[in-house]
Amino acid sequence: MTAGEGTRTEALMNAIRTKIASRALLPGDRVPSVRRFAKTMNVSSSTVVEAYDRLAAEGLICARRGSGFYVTSMNLPPMALAQMGTPRDRAVDPLWVSRQSLDADPSVLKPGCGWLPADWMPNAALRRAIRSLARTDDAVLSEYGSTRGSVNLRRLLLGRFAEEGINAIPDQVMLTGSGTQAIDLICRFLLRSGDTVLVDDPCYFNFQALLRAHQVKIVGVPYTPTGPDLAAFEAAVEAERPRLYITNSALHNPTGASLSPQTAYRLLSAASARDVTIVEDDIFADFEPDLSPRLAVLDGLNRVIRIGSFSKTLSASVRCGYIAARADWIEGLVDLQVATSFGGASPIATQLIANVLAGGSYRKHMDEVRQRLTRARKVAAARLAPLGIVPWITPRGGFYLWCRLPDGHDSTVIARRAVAHNVVLAPGNVFSVSQSAANFLRFNVTQFGGERVLSVLQSAMEKYSAE
Repeated sequence: MTAGEGTRTEALMNAIRTKIASRALLPGDRVPSVRRFAKTMNVSSSTVVEAYDRLAAEGLICARRGSGFYVTSMNLPPMALAQMGTPRDRAVDPLWVSRQSLDADPSVLKPGCGWLPADWMPNAALRRAIRSLARTDDAVLSEYGSTRGSVNLRRLLLGRFAEEGINAIPDQVMLTGSGTQAIDLICRFLLRSGDTVLVDDPCYFNFQALLRAHQVKIVGVPYTPTGPDLAAFEAAVEAERPRLYITNSALHNPTGASLSPQTAYRLLSAASARDVTIVEDDIFADFEPDLSPRLAVLDGLNRVIRIGSFSKTLSASVRCGYIAARADWIEGLVDLQVATSFGGASPIATQLIANVLAGGSYRKHMDEVRQRLTRARKVAAARLAPLGIVPWITPRGGFYLWCRLPDGHDSTVIARRAVAHNVVLAPGNVFSVSQSAANFLRFNVTQFGGERVLSVLQSAMEKYSAE
C-alpha cells in the first residue's frame, strides 16, 4: 500500500468512526455499501474494502456473508457528534454544511448556508435599539432574566399569534436561548432514549443531528409539494408508534413547500389517533407573502407545540427563541431550562428584539425583504437553468431553492469539489434520512456572490460527467 492509499484508507475509517460515535450509525445498522461509499468518497472500491476490513479487525463493524458490513454492539465509543480534524476531510453528514459555513473565511462563498447576508438585515433598527439599551436599567445589563423571559417580548408574540387565530395566554409562552435550544428542551422533556421521532424526508439537517444526540430512532416521511406524504405518514404512525413529529409547516426547509389545508387536517387527525405530539418550527413565517395553514392554529396548541426564533429575520447574533404550548407543559419546560442553563434568553437580547419588533420599521423591512427575495429567486433559477439545475418547486417565499441536478450527478461529490474552491454547497443527502436525495442541492438565493459560484458548479459538474 502506498502512502497515499494509506491516507485515504484512514480517512474512510475516520468517516465511519465519526458516524458511529455520533450515533448516525447504531449497533446493528448496515454501513454504506462498498460501491456507494467509494463513489461518495471518490476512492476505489478496494480502498473501501481495506478500510472496512481494518474496522472489522478493530471490532467496530462485522461482515455478514452476502449482506455487507454492520456496526457491532461492542466497543461503542463515547458520544461525539463530530470528530475534531480537518473539516474538509470529514464525512458529509448533517453537521458538515453548518461547520463549513460557520467556520468559513470571509472570502468563502456560501450558497449552501441558511441565513441572509448582513446587508439584508435591519441593521439600522438594531443600532437604534442598541442605543436605547445603553440607557436601560442596570439590572437588564447585569442580572439573570426571569424564568419565562421578557414580558414585553412575550406580549408581542401573543399579539402576533392572535393575528393568526391562536388565542394563547401568557402562561403558554416561554423564551429560550435560541430556536435550537427550544427543540432541545422539548426533546429532553418528552423523549427517552430509544423513542421514535418522525421527521420529513428531506428535513432541516440539524433536526437529525440534534435527535441523534438524544439517542432516539429517526424515521423519515417523504415530503411532497403540499406537505408530508399522508399515506406514508399514517403508515409510519401505525408501524412505529412515534412520540414526536418535527416539521416546518411553512416554507419548509429545504424544499420551500408549504402545507395545504387538506394535508394539515389529515395530518392532525392521524397524529391525534396515535397520540403523537407535533413540533411545528415556524421560523420562516415572516417570509411568507400571506399565511399558509398552520398546525398550531388548527390545533389550538393542544397537541402541537409552536417554536420559532428571530435569527433569520432580525439577527443571528442576538440569539433568542420561543416555545408556545400547553400551560402545564410550559411549566415543566421552564423548570427544565432552569436546571440546564439557569435561565433562558438573555435580557439584553430579548429587549433588543422587543424594541425592534415594536417599532413600525420591522414590518416595512420584511415587506422589502419579501420583494427582494421574489426577484432573487427568479434570478437564481434563471442562472442555474443553463447548467441543467432545476427547482423542485417554485416556493411562495423564503430564500431557498431545492434543486434537482441533471441525471447521474451526485451532489455530495460536487459539494466536496466546490468546497476545495471556497464555495460551500448544501448537498441533498445531508437533509435526507433515507439518503435518497443524492441528486439535489439546496441553494440560498441571497448568497450567490456573482459568477464564481456558477463557474465552480459548472467545473465540478463537468469533471463529474467526464469520469
